[in-house]
Amino acid sequence: MISLQGVSVRYGSEGEALREVSFAADPGERLLLLGANGSGKSTLLKVLNGLVAPTVGVYRYRGEPITPARLRDRTLARRFRSEVVLLFQNPDAMLFNPTVYEEIAFGLRRTGVKDLDARVRRWAASLRVDHLLGRAPFRLSGGEKQRVCLAALLALEPELLLLDEPAASLDPRTTGWLVDFLADLRVTTVVTTHNLSLAPELGERAVVLSQDHRVLYDGPLGRFLADQELLLAANLAHAHRHRHGDLEHRHFHVHDWD
Repeated sequence: MISLQGVSVRYGSEGEALREVSFAADPGERLLLLGANGSGKSTLLKVLNGLVAPTVGVYRYRGEPITPARLRDRTLARRFRSEVVLLFQNPDAMLFNPTVYEEIAFGLRRTGVKDLDARVRRWAASLRVDHLLGRAPFRLSGGEKQRVCLAALLALEPELLLLDEPAASLDPRTTGWLVDFLADLRVTTVVTTHNLSLAPELGERAVVLSQDHRVLYDGPLGRFLADQELLLAANLAHAHRHRHGDLEHRHFHVHDWD
């Protein structure tokens, strides 16, 4: 479904955000994108969503190179924008309509679907925001905003769902619900998370970015989580001294940041 070959992204004087990233994912995969802050995870999601163009390298969606020039083709752009969707970590970056109903309907209006009202209400119910349809999005809690944004994206019935820290705004109960909800979706997903305890519930394969913005690891998540050296190299774990009276030893800790 997606493939990247030697993709690098440079932000002017800020330097590289991605460096020679290559991997592919098949339809139906649940892929985890891991790495410490600043490793390039969010930039990579924006590349996959066509919001950031590679400075070097090629990104293909279903075999089609995705470039700014190609996305000027209205037919391709309309299909790509409805099939590939991105949930931002901060839901406020996505909300701008006067009501929750209009928020969910916005993308559907642009694609010209005929069953707009039915889709809005179906996905609002699925995301448990149907009682909020007449409310202003800016008056909602962080978790409610996140669910409204997800309803707006899933109403498009996409093929590829990109999620940037989807549990960051959620309480533990809602996080558990989200994990179950995503597990039942029949859609290819690429998810970033800092919560390594939650990671096994979100995907089976991990692509891990190093702090110099390269692919450090690509393979089964369980194998990565069991490798202390890889976790340390990715800056997703640390070791420190711990004292018990006159005795001293070192502890290894995996990070769970959200």
